[in-house]
Amino acid sequence: MQKILIVEDDEAIANLIKINLEAEGYQCACAFDGKEGADLIEEEVFDLILLDIMLPEIDGYELLEYIRPMGTPVIFLTAKGNVNDRIRGLKLGADDYIVKPFQVGELIARVEAVLRRYGKANQKLAFADVEVDVISRTVLKAGIPVELTVKEFDLLVELMQNKNVALYRERIYERVWGEVFMGDTRTLDSHIQRLRKKLNWENYIRTVFRVGYRLEDPA
Repeated sequence: MQKILIVEDDEAIANLIKINLEAEGYQCACAFDGKEGADLIEEEVFDLILLDIMLPEIDGYELLEYIRPMGTPVIFLTAKGNVNDRIRGLKLGADDYIVKPFQVGELIARVEAVLRRYGKANQKLAFADVEVDVISRTVLKAGIPVELTVKEFDLLVELMQNKNVALYRERIYERVWGEVFMGDTRTLDSHIQRLRKKLNWENYIRTVFRVGYRLEDPA
């Protein structure tokens, strides 16, 4: 289980992030100022750190300088949204930069993307009554195996790793097929239809008008 440290002085925001990440299967700890964050980093090993910039005691920029030699990925999570702040954060070594206010679904997708880049992503995914083992490439629906083609499986993983996020057709096609999207949506659309049918997910895989698709729990 991946461990994530949330360094955020707004306790309501920190707790909201913690609740949502733990619902995705992550183990989380919170620090409410930079010094507490530094102490936790000394005591424990984390797979990822979500770091506010404007913190009491030690600010996020200074704390990032301390974290960087450890090789732990960092996502800045901050209200400082102008271009110069983004450039500074990324140049200092942050792996991503999310500006408040943000959608929880986007935050989770960014967390998963950074963990994948570092080879720390979850190898088992779950949504509704479907479980996916990325390593063995197996799919269970309510405990019963489901046979998918290679591209259907890759498409399912892409959707599950980006739950509640609207994915553009171009991005899905390029990630799953590994080719430049030339505007022909028939291949992707037919795979989506087969995936919906095999998993009985007509109400879960939503079409987003003029964008693409989103995996969403109707509840």
